[in-house]
Amino acid sequence: MYNFEFAKAKTIADAVKALSSGDAQALGGGQTLLPTMKQRLAAPTTLVSLNAIPEMIGVCVNDAGEVCIGGATTHATVAREAAAHYPALAALASHIGDPAVRNRGTIGGSLANNDPSACYPAAALGSGAVIKTNARDIAADDYFLGMFTTALDEGEIITEVRFPVPQKANYQKFVQPASRFALVGVYVAKYAGGVRVAVTGAASDGVFRWAEAEAALSADFAATALDALAVPGNDMIADLHGSADYRAHLVKVMTKRAVAAAA
Repeated sequence: MYNFEFAKAKTIADAVKALSSGDAQALGGGQTLLPTMKQRLAAPTTLVSLNAIPEMIGVCVNDAGEVCIGGATTHATVAREAAAHYPALAALASHIGDPAVRNRGTIGGSLANNDPSACYPAAALGSGAVIKTNARDIAADDYFLGMFTTALDEGEIITEVRFPVPQKANYQKFVQPASRFALVGVYVAKYAGGVRVAVTGAASDGVFRWAEAEAALSADFAATALDALAVPGNDMIADLHGSADYRAHLVKVMTKRAVAAAA
């Protein structure tokens, strides 16, 4: 580690101002940023903590019936406070990492980092969520641009995430036991207008929607509707934990499990 300045913002305006000066970086739970700094792979001159901004903390339901989660809300809080309104999302949050991670990590930090194996990107994309920042609203379909890449501009912070509540939903994660990240995770959400299927942990470009599965499930929301489908292994991640073909196979397996659990 090395010397850096620390600023604890009390309002969104304070955070935006602090981030505009020098080489500053926003700090949520620090579950990725701090280890990265310890390895000297990142060297911000100032860390701007978002954890003391009241309007960015908590879970509520707006007039449109959407579950709204502040960007600085921890996974543990989402698991607890979203359970009555969006059980599938709460269940996903309750299985992120371990208790230490869940009590420090934040939904905004996870989505801003966009790790290719993180769980929240699948929930946001699978739900058709809206990522609200200090400057604009970004649809999930437009937000995720590739591995560790998002539509966020420099100094832009996630203040809230709005989730439309589906008729049915479920998330299935094949856990990499050492990291608790998803070797493959699939989020399935059924809405009146159709089914959305989002996959994390599998593709080299990060989270993606499986369009063929969405079409099949929109016509027949049953695991058997996926029997004739297959995911090509061309663009899948291949590493010591699993080959590209193995991950492609898991996508179908976990999607079928999610549909069966939701239905």
